[in-house]
Parts: sequence; structure tokens; C-alpha cells
Amino acid sequence: MHPLKLVETAPGKYSLLLNAGSTEADEVIEELGHEPNGYFWEGIARLVVQDEAPALAGRFGYDPEGGMFCAYGTDRAALEELGARMGALASDPERTRELVTAAEEAGFEFDD
Repeated sequence: MHPLKLVETAPGKYSLLLNAGSTEADEVIEELGHEPNGYFWEGIARLVVQDEAPALAGRFGYDPEGGMFCAYGTDRAALEELGARMGALASDPERTRELVTAAEEAGFEFDD
């Protein structure tokens, strides 16, 4: 899950957090013309759910900011799975490059 972290914000309520600009993939993201901010990582999360883990759809919400990605909800297992999948991307610049390139070729627009 690293560099993401899962915190319990209240009993039974969780937030999955990523400090934007703190990943091994940041340089590649910038090379591809994007800002590695919270909004960009929301796009990555949506792609992961859409393409790799559709069973996660609707099980949490998103609340990114410029400096932070945040997904939140009461389904800890869903957030843990998203965190594991996103952590793998955040620590693998080439996999991130492949995902972003394929998404853009398919017409996906990142909101960064």
C-alpha cells in the first residue's frame, strides 16, 4: 500500500490518503504532461476501479485536493484493496506510464 496510508477517522469510517508529489512515479507523470496532484491520482483510482477492480465500484467516495489524494468510506476492505493497487502503481513508474498512455489513447481525460 505504500506510499498510501489508511486511517480510521472515526469509528468505522476510513480514509485512504496519498501525499501528492511523493511517489516514485512523479517524474514519469510529469513527463507525460500531467501534474502528480490529488486530482490526477483520483483519475488513476477511477481507472483502477474501472479496468482492474470493477467490484470496488460504488464502495467508497473521493475527495482529492491539490496536495493530497483521498478516498473515504466505511468499507475498509475496499479501501485496502484500492490502496494496494494504487501503491503498486505509485512505486512502478513504467506501469504508471503504460496505464496513463493507454487511458489517454482510449479518450480518458485526467483532471489535473
